[in-house]
Amino acid sequence: MDALRKVLVVDDDAVVGKSFNRVLTKDKGYVVITAQSGAEALEKMRTQNYDLVFTDIKMPGMDGVELAEQVKARQPWTPVVIITGYGTQTNEARAKAAGVADFMRKPLSPEMIEESAAHALLESAVAVEAPRVETVAPALPVEAVAPGSNLKNMALFLAAPFIGLAYALALPFVGIGMLIWTAVRAPGTLPAAKKAGGYLLNMAKFVSAPFLGLAYAVLLPLVGLALLVWVAAKALMATKQAA
Repeated sequence: MDALRKVLVVDDDAVVGKSFNRVLTKDKGYVVITAQSGAEALEKMRTQNYDLVFTDIKMPGMDGVELAEQVKARQPWTPVVIITGYGTQTNEARAKAAGVADFMRKPLSPEMIEESAAHALLESAVAVEAPRVETVAPALPVEAVAPGSNLKNMALFLAAPFIGLAYALALPFVGIGMLIWTAVRAPGTLPAAKKAGGYLLNMAKFVSAPFLGLAYAVLLPLVGLALLVWVAAKALMATKQAA
């Protein structure tokens, strides 16, 4: 069972407090504490917290409206219900300005007491929860972007094998092309070589050209496969981080 709601009933007539005690019982989730003046009520509120305050409007010393103003000034989250049998428009306007939750007019019935308590506590709970909703709202745009990032990472992951295959197929042809270019270029420079050093250099290029081409043809597919593994691993890590 949930914790009992503490209800403070302030009235100089002890009969009113007993009426609340009979209606707001522990079986219904309430515990009623009474006070016979505004000063006594404020003293009780210094020592413990209350979920709801009922106060008569006309009492010796501090009246109910002044008590409501002081309660709302000290604990604005605590709902206050005014009990009145002959309230004036001026007093009601003051009470509304102080932020009272409800007005109850005598004579009181058990249904009025129970309904007023439930209504005041419900409004108080809604008022407390409202700021929490506002703090959550700015985070929504960040979450809305996340699915797009996931799709991008998945696309990179799926495209990685095809990119690697393109490297593996294309780079050997690049190596063969460089082999042909080097072989063709080297003989063309032979007649123009007038010195022995230049002649020997050109001959070395001509002789090494087939081996360079073979190196391109063998090694570059391996480079393509390595790039495939690297791209796939990077896309997979990005997907995990986004999740």
